[in-house]
Amino acid sequence: MKFTVVGAGAMGLRYGVLLQQAGNEVEFVDAWEPHVNKMKEQGGVYVTRDKENRHLVPVKVYTPEEYHNTDSDVVIFFLKQMQLGEMLERCSHFFTDKQYALTGMNGMGHIEKLLKYFKPEKVLAGTALVATILKAPGEVDFVGKPGSMNLANYTEKPDEMTHKVVAELEKANINPTLTTNFRGTLMAKVVFNSVVNTLCTLFEITMGEYANFEKADELSRALIDEAYDVCERDGVKMLQTREEELATVNYVSKVANPLHYPSMYQDMSKNRPTEVDYINGYLVKLGRKHNYEAKTHAFLTNLVHLAEHTRQERLREK
Repeated sequence: MKFTVVGAGAMGLRYGVLLQQAGNEVEFVDAWEPHVNKMKEQGGVYVTRDKENRHLVPVKVYTPEEYHNTDSDVVIFFLKQMQLGEMLERCSHFFTDKQYALTGMNGMGHIEKLLKYFKPEKVLAGTALVATILKAPGEVDFVGKPGSMNLANYTEKPDEMTHKVVAELEKANINPTLTTNFRGTLMAKVVFNSVVNTLCTLFEITMGEYANFEKADELSRALIDEAYDVCERDGVKMLQTREEELATVNYVSKVANPLHYPSMYQDMSKNRPTEVDYINGYLVKLGRKHNYEAKTHAFLTNLVHLAEHTRQERLREK
């Protein structure tokens, strides 16, 4: 199959490189020109696994304006929520009504944007349970265990092409699980991130350091319970029980990726805007639709924005 990956950041590179190594044709499109230029200059991206075995993987990479191929079977999107709208506009010239869109982006808000460009029956979305770090332009580190992915059709009706995509993801060792529960699949990662991403970012700690705190389960349960209260009010059927969600938080944090700093921390540490409004903030907005106040998630959202504000003030003072 042929894939075009829009967003050649940490996750986009991981998916694209693995799919390429599994025998697919893959091309990358990214808007960060220093990153694109570095990969062109060195003939690919340098990949490490847990900071070891650094090797060059040849890739074809373009800016949106340079890319004009319309023959991709699937366009994969891995961007920050706040980047997606502009990137879709810049890339729209190579979208066709035959293409499928696949995304594993964090947070919520991206599906509505994708539906402006792709037919509902051709939208596949899910949650990527894997850790990756973009270390520098042209440098990516695949962190921890291979990970997995849950995904579903927007229509919740898998077709022949869906099964072909899943088969290629399996060959690439992305370990996909296809569900027919679209919102529940997406909200599972939102809930997970609302605990681990946010708390690790605020205290600048790894997932393992968080999980090893003696009161971690108490903190996690409070956030999970509030998130599930929101989802139940909105009619979302979750993939796991509350206890199973807590077990997932602990497994990923203690076993799969204990040394990993989540993506929100990576943004914060580089003084970039975080996606907290699309994660904890999304849960707050969803709760208010049903006259329910997710007070703990609202408090954490404001704390992240306070941390962002403080960093920006300090940068201006320098």
